[in-house]
Amino acid sequence: MKKLKYKDEVATRYTAYNSLFLDLPYDHIYRTGTLLPILEQLSTQGFENGKDPVEIINQFKREILGDKEEKQLHQLLFQLIQYVERQVLLFDSIEDAAFEKIFNVEGKGSVKELIGRVRHTNKIEELQEKLKTFSVRIVLTAHPTQFYPGNVLAINTDLEDAIRKDDLASINSLMLQLGKTPFINKEKPTPYDEAVSLCWYLENVFYKSIPAIIYDLVEELEEPWEDWVNPDLLTVGFWPGGDRDGNPFVTHNITVKVADRLRETILKCYYRDLRAIRRRLTFKGVENKILEAEQHVYNALYGDKSKGFKQPEELIDVLREALHNLRNEHKGIFSELLEKFILKVRIFGFHFSIMDIRQDSRKHDALWEDILSNEDDKSIVAQYEKMQEEDKINHLLSFNSLPHDVSIYNDFHQEMLKSFDALEEVKKRNGHRACHRYIISNCQSALHVMEVFQLARLKLSSDAYESLDIVPLFETIDDLANASGVMKQLYEIPAYREHVKNRGDKQTIMVGFSDGTKDGGYLRANWSIFQAKEALTEISREYGIKVIFFDGRGGPPARGGGNMHDFYASLGSKIEDEEVQVTIQGQTISSNYGKVGSCRYNMEQLLSAGLENHLFESDNRMLNEEERELLSQLAEIAYQLYKDFKGHDKFTSYLGDVTPLKYFGDTNIGSRPTSRGKKGELKFEDLRAIPFVGAWAQMKQNIPGFYGVGTALHSLKSKGKGKDVKQLYRDSLFFRTLLGNSMQSIAKSFYPATAYLSKDEDYGEFWQLMKKEFDLSKDELDDISGKKGILHEAPVSQASIAIREKIVLPLITIQQYAIQKLREGVKDEEIYKKLILRSMFGIVNAARNAA
Repeated sequence: MKKLKYKDEVATRYTAYNSLFLDLPYDHIYRTGTLLPILEQLSTQGFENGKDPVEIINQFKREILGDKEEKQLHQLLFQLIQYVERQVLLFDSIEDAAFEKIFNVEGKGSVKELIGRVRHTNKIEELQEKLKTFSVRIVLTAHPTQFYPGNVLAINTDLEDAIRKDDLASINSLMLQLGKTPFINKEKPTPYDEAVSLCWYLENVFYKSIPAIIYDLVEELEEPWEDWVNPDLLTVGFWPGGDRDGNPFVTHNITVKVADRLRETILKCYYRDLRAIRRRLTFKGVENKILEAEQHVYNALYGDKSKGFKQPEELIDVLREALHNLRNEHKGIFSELLEKFILKVRIFGFHFSIMDIRQDSRKHDALWEDILSNEDDKSIVAQYEKMQEEDKINHLLSFNSLPHDVSIYNDFHQEMLKSFDALEEVKKRNGHRACHRYIISNCQSALHVMEVFQLARLKLSSDAYESLDIVPLFETIDDLANASGVMKQLYEIPAYREHVKNRGDKQTIMVGFSDGTKDGGYLRANWSIFQAKEALTEISREYGIKVIFFDGRGGPPARGGGNMHDFYASLGSKIEDEEVQVTIQGQTISSNYGKVGSCRYNMEQLLSAGLENHLFESDNRMLNEEERELLSQLAEIAYQLYKDFKGHDKFTSYLGDVTPLKYFGDTNIGSRPTSRGKKGELKFEDLRAIPFVGAWAQMKQNIPGFYGVGTALHSLKSKGKGKDVKQLYRDSLFFRTLLGNSMQSIAKSFYPATAYLSKDEDYGEFWQLMKKEFDLSKDELDDISGKKGILHEAPVSQASIAIREKIVLPLITIQQYAIQKLREGVKDEEIYKKLILRSMFGIVNAARNAA
């Protein structure tokens, strides 16, 4: 039924609207549009018949251009790339316009469906109690993988609206605009540019979606507006401007500038709302209060800031005076307008979004070495290096102030120290909620946490320090395994335990899916994270601490993406789930949270998933010992295979020489370097997860999303445990979701495009390893799901992926053609490099969660 609906609302419409491109009055567009299906057909048939990309493109050249020079061919290929880019955006717009018709927005996972079940099971009081403390935080990160520049995203929004209304004239006009609008950024964005881009989503999507969900809850539960005690039920986090990990362009000045932009953006939203409210509340004693609020917000924005509101509580006080008068003197007419607006101010404050500061633990190590080397006793560094970890921590805690003036440290370390000043300034300007976390990436020890803890004590005022959460981020397989031991050590340090107590006996811990998968492969990473969360929950409960898990996820399954509702609904009682916190980035922001409808749907999915664990206990969320043993065996087998693959002597060189990895830095989509290491030096440990996963996605090989899954499943089957694994698949929502997300990675793979590499002198054997595991994984996943086919439980995703892959097939052929020509050795390398780079845009955009 869903597949049929999708065909009517998306596939058929795309076919109709796509034909409009041919009528646009641009040079070559008709020719390009009519030649594109020829290349698509040649690609489909060619790959089926075992032809390589160069053979396919050469055949295309012979049939279309005859004896014309290569220059004409390359010109045509660039025109085809541009045409496909616009087809992809059109398809995005059509899918977005059909969102509410394709997905049942009031079905499974929605607030309405949840409350219906709660009423049916007489659990309203339990829900009301849980809503007082529960929270979902969507954290928008500074890792963009969205290749559309802002002006193209604006066209996408307008086009979606026109398609929704079947406004053919507007559609035609927008496609006319689309034909002439560049799809690439000429310059790399700054961290501030990234923040401004994401502010668009805050202002136009989250500002509408979050209050709407809470309004529905208040009304469904029939609670007075003033009794809603949890304005933090749904919040948005923000990394641009605060995430320093590997980004030298993020400075303390940028942090403050971004915070100011967030404050300015929310005040603009309030100002618009107040002007609209004043048009209704024209009553004596009420209008003047609304006008007073409006004027103070205006002053805080544009006028004499000394006469503007400094804190949201000041605005709320004026609004409550107006509300009191409205109820007492005017029978509460239109009072809901004010009640809703007051709740909105309580939700967003003057900070709009909660900024996080993040830095790599190795940078803190180096900073403390610099600090210690400036002590009066110059031998202290050598002594410190020989100390046990506990002694090192005690030594750091013995400092009452930083030795000497900070100006004596090197420039980078001075900047690191100034990040604490920036954190304090943001708190001062926008409130304590505005910036209350310092995240330590690559955290491997209690010392790494205490280094930041002591810096915060020495640099921050008591108020800022006491309202700061220090968050370790555990990423690699080894770090995840050691995480509970690290936290136990921390909880036994009196100074740190006292700090956690002052933070409400809550400890936030971040786990990184992206680097976990990169380090240990798909199954091992996901199972390691699951086990780490159980162990961290257990040790935290022993010390009377409630742990808050913050999941560092990317878009694709290889980086923790995929179906998140089922993932969070499957955790069980051994994993603390007081809050759901998750990073959202790149295309996942625009595709899942880019419109009010899709944003509401996906936020409600996360909200209901988290609440379900408390309200509806289910056996399929709890793993018994036999099931845990099966998962451990599967994870270990997959891990060993992935480790061997990663240790292959061609692994790193393949990424550097064959895949488009090296071109990610030239795409001008993000401010961060693609690697933490030195430029030109490719080391696996320095590779960032986005270009790592993205490179495999460009090759349509998607290694991080499935490698080892097939071998693990087949191995247990050969040991007579096939029935047990199938039973686990039926009974465990966690395992079913894990494999379902891996199916998505396989559905987006296309190995025939790179089959020519099987004969490559350097990488033939390496490619065969990948292809063998791909075939095995596909077969085993098909078998475990009852031979219903990949993604059988997600018909909409299945249909969407199929169409998107068909649209982008010509780009895959062009990109692989260019890669193949470069490997053969050509004179004009630059033109082929440009073909690779330009093809990347459409391939990534079509996938919507490619990196």
